[in-house]
Amino acid sequence: MGVRAFSPAERPPVRFIADPELAYVATRYREVHDLWHVLFGCDTTVLGELALKAVEAAQTGLPSAALAALVGPLRLGAERRRAFRAVMLPWALRAAARAPDLLCLDYESALPRPLEEVRAEWGIEAAPGRAQAVAQAAV
Repeated sequence: MGVRAFSPAERPPVRFIADPELAYVATRYREVHDLWHVLFGCDTTVLGELALKAVEAAQTGLPSAALAALVGPLRLGAERRRAFRAVMLPWALRAAARAPDLLCLDYESALPRPLEEVRAEWGIEAAPGRAQAVAQAAV
């Protein structure tokens, strides 16, 4: 996360949720989303964000994540839209199915451990890189 210069603590507080327990769950969900970028190796580009939203949709069933993964590709150019459909979306669905319940993982105890070790233990498949996805989609 240091390489990408972001931290879950930088997120603004959740608003419009009066119940403290639900507000905690919403806050936690927003915080771990940033960790998922690192865990799955998704860029913070539009293509990487859409791929991660597809993982979120498959894992959580949240309509907002599904809508983002469905409509978001319209913001991409033709080449990257093809890469999303042909490479990133199939990866996201496969990775989400193989991963444990992402909302219930103990991220705090995993933070000091090597990333590859955590990925192996949790069955996390890293995303293809943007260049690799575009190249695969062109074939």
